[in-house]
Amino acid sequence: MAITAALVKELRDRTGLGMMECKKALVATDGDIEKAIDDMRKSGQAKAAKKASRTAAEGAVVTKISEDGKVAIILEVNSETDFSSRHDDFKSFCDKVAACVLANKESDVEKLKELEFEGGLTVEAARLALVQTIGENIQVRRASVVESADGIVGGYIHGVKIGVLVALSAGDADLAKDVAMHVAAANPQVVNSDQVDQTILDKEKEIFTAQAKDSGKPDEIIEKMVVGRIKKFLKEITLVDQPFIKDPDVTIGALVKKSSADVLSFTRYEVGEGIEVEVVDFAAEVAAQARGEA
Repeated sequence: MAITAALVKELRDRTGLGMMECKKALVATDGDIEKAIDDMRKSGQAKAAKKASRTAAEGAVVTKISEDGKVAIILEVNSETDFSSRHDDFKSFCDKVAACVLANKESDVEKLKELEFEGGLTVEAARLALVQTIGENIQVRRASVVESADGIVGGYIHGVKIGVLVALSAGDADLAKDVAMHVAAANPQVVNSDQVDQTILDKEKEIFTAQAKDSGKPDEIIEKMVVGRIKKFLKEITLVDQPFIKDPDVTIGALVKKSSADVLSFTRYEVGEGIEVEVVDFAAEVAAQARGEA
């Protein structure tokens, strides 16, 4: 069967792959477009499995909030390079996966993979197709669902790298966004000081005590110094005690109290946090690609 330009274009439109790849697939199947798509999917799975071992520490954080502001989700999707995270297909994938997470209130990544994406495809099938299109390891890394039945949930995205959701007991979306913006910038560890793990406090006390003893001051003075430094440490890592970035004369706790609200929780995602990034020899990588090994 003759492989026409129209047939190649149709396959390209349906798969999003390059013209040459589409033509090769059609030649291999003697123009059977459905078989070509099946073969490409199988090939895509093989390629995705090969690429899955490569570190994906770039990407984007996406938030999506229900119309009533009671439920919101935050999602991190990783790619290998920052360039790919700006690809329109990558952005579209992130947005649609976020919609799936919100619609199903599903934060378990393994269960999320099996949710319907669109056109009968699962999220995992759509991910594999995206890997083939972009040519990089793409991973849905994590997701969280945040709710406030009687209050409001708001969010803030700094570029695409940092995303925050904040649940308040009262107030409005603007207040929640302001608090989320503060969390993005200040990166607090807890909402209230009583949430700090005792082991962390014990470790800090040990460090502060050792530092204070170097001063040569009496033990009773050292004890007061340590107590003061612990209090300062707690204020630095506790959201409600931190000075609001837009108005340092007001703490976050005082800010929300103006609206008779409390901060119930916050969730902060930063792209790639906690992922060990391998230092790559660029020249060796280019050589490997030239040999067809990557």
